[in-house]
Amino acid sequence: MEQTFSISEKIKQIIILLIPILITQLGMFSMVLFNTIMSGKYNPSDLAGVAIGSAVWTPIFTGLSGILLAVSPIAAQYFGEKRNRDVSLVVTNGIYLALGIAVAVILLGAILLNPILNNMDLDDNVRITAYKYLVGLSFGIIPLFIFNVLRSFVYALGKTRVVMVILLVVLPINFLLNYVFIFGNWGVPELGGAGAGYATSITYWLILILTLIYIKNHEIFNQYVSLKYFRSFSWSKCLEILKIGVPMGLSIFFETSMFAVVTILISKYNVTTIAAYQSALNIVSFLYMIPLSISMALTVLVGYEVGAKRQKDARAYSWLGIGLSVVIALSTGLFVVLFRYQVAGFYSNEEAVIQLIGHFLIYAIFFQISDAIQATAQAALRGYKDVNVSFVMTLIAYWIICIPLGYVLAHYTSLGATGYWIGLTVGLLVAGVCLSLRLVYVQKKTLHYGNGCIG
Repeated sequence: MEQTFSISEKIKQIIILLIPILITQLGMFSMVLFNTIMSGKYNPSDLAGVAIGSAVWTPIFTGLSGILLAVSPIAAQYFGEKRNRDVSLVVTNGIYLALGIAVAVILLGAILLNPILNNMDLDDNVRITAYKYLVGLSFGIIPLFIFNVLRSFVYALGKTRVVMVILLVVLPINFLLNYVFIFGNWGVPELGGAGAGYATSITYWLILILTLIYIKNHEIFNQYVSLKYFRSFSWSKCLEILKIGVPMGLSIFFETSMFAVVTILISKYNVTTIAAYQSALNIVSFLYMIPLSISMALTVLVGYEVGAKRQKDARAYSWLGIGLSVVIALSTGLFVVLFRYQVAGFYSNEEAVIQLIGHFLIYAIFFQISDAIQATAQAALRGYKDVNVSFVMTLIAYWIICIPLGYVLAHYTSLGATGYWIGLTVGLLVAGVCLSLRLVYVQKKTLHYGNGCIG
């Protein structure tokens, strides 16, 4: 990354980082998309099982991996300050944390998974599929967490194309593995929706192996990531990651668990409603990869500029990113609303499911804009390493506004399951407004005091 001096140069820099990140995120999400679509084509019961399994796993994974994503803003600020040795220590100890967290998740999952699913009052076929899907997915937890640390490090260097190329290589393999394991082809047992978990785990191992090979063979990376650095375990660096990462992880956890709780609440409806809701959520989540990618680029760019003491540049990047995110969200939201039934047809062959998906997608445009604002505003704040207040704001928006409002609308009005969509949209909008106001405050403080951490 280099210093920029004009708005056009900044937009160009955002796009240079954004496009590979976007392709990577779309590739990662495509694996979830393949799981959902191919399970739905197998049968609605397996689609519901994968949906419930994902609802259990996603908030856990995103919350914990959010801790590890702190490597990105920390390393970016160190690069801006030209403290290369500290970059190595952050990456090394980030990998140690990834291993510890992954092992803890596996052990706790072995103890708690069955009780959690048994308490959900699910249809037997749905519960069994969800259990087997999560068991299959557990074999990929260790490589996935380590990869997230390495990806954060690579992004902090501004070399976003590396991960993009790796994802593009493995994506066809993931599709093929889903086809084989779900439908039982080429002599492999027919596992249904559960097969998607095993296919995804194998893919995660391939991604990690290819990433390590690339890092080992390129000096720009291996000067920071090498076996010799693993003798340098540092509690202070681990605590530095945790100090930034825990509020980040909690914010992400409360957002994703909000969606998971809504999915679980909707599991009380019939299989058609569960399948339609999950499919509609899958569609808007796929489109959310665009503002999410912008937010990942923003965290790196803002962090780099803050580290280099260029506060005006950091502020300019922040608002350019938010504006770009909103424009794209408006465009994609309109597209989904206009072609909602055609898009729904990719997820199911059953007319009732298609019609209900189309109904849910009417709310997509409002959902997309609200989510885009909160994601990018929060990402800019992470670049400033301002995470504690953001965490409190998101906690209130997601759990005190989103879920209660959605529940009331769903159960005490004629809206039914649609009420949850309205609740989600309102909560995300409140989060976006509050985080944007916080960003204005933080930027004024940094311009006055000239530092990048408000606390």
